[in-house]
Amino acid sequence: MPKIIDHDQRRRDIVEVAKRIILKGGFEAATMRSIAAEAGFANGALKHYFPGKESIVAATFEAVLLEHDTWLQQSISEGTTADEMLRQVLEGTLPSGADEIASGRVLLALWEYAMSNEALTELYRTHLGRWRAMLVTRMEAARDAGAIRDQDYGPLADEFISVAVGATVINLMHPDGERLAGYRDYIDRFLARLR
Repeated sequence: MPKIIDHDQRRRDIVEVAKRIILKGGFEAATMRSIAAEAGFANGALKHYFPGKESIVAATFEAVLLEHDTWLQQSISEGTTADEMLRQVLEGTLPSGADEIASGRVLLALWEYAMSNEALTELYRTHLGRWRAMLVTRMEAARDAGAIRDQDYGPLADEFISVAVGATVINLMHPDGERLAGYRDYIDRFLARLR
């Protein structure tokens, strides 16, 4: 009886290998040969799942953005006040755990490649748009609950996203999370400005 192979799972496994290689050695380290060796495949076997390095990089970029979206959704506890939900979204946006920091570092390593790939650039723009919309929605809910004052929340969402992206960049040099307390202090100051 022939062995049944879950091709979607194999693709996910290959993407995880690519993420590990990029995390250790950067974009250039993720060659078809290094990915195949790390994944335990013969060199040409990757072609059954991805036609080339570009498609693996694109899948890795998409996977990292999906991780970020998932972590953001998981950061919100239902049944809390609108004010607390806003805090949870802000905290969930900043990279705070080892997996989030590592994922952010992989994303940064792929940014340069994404700049020259219109499909990936659009994917990232869409991700930023969803992120911004979620922040604005949570601020509006907190305003409606009387927790913060009415104002233009779009620029505030943009500011917060810039800080979160900056925190990801800083974590390149401080991957152990030693700057996390400063990010939490920033959230306190940001919320104080909204009240």
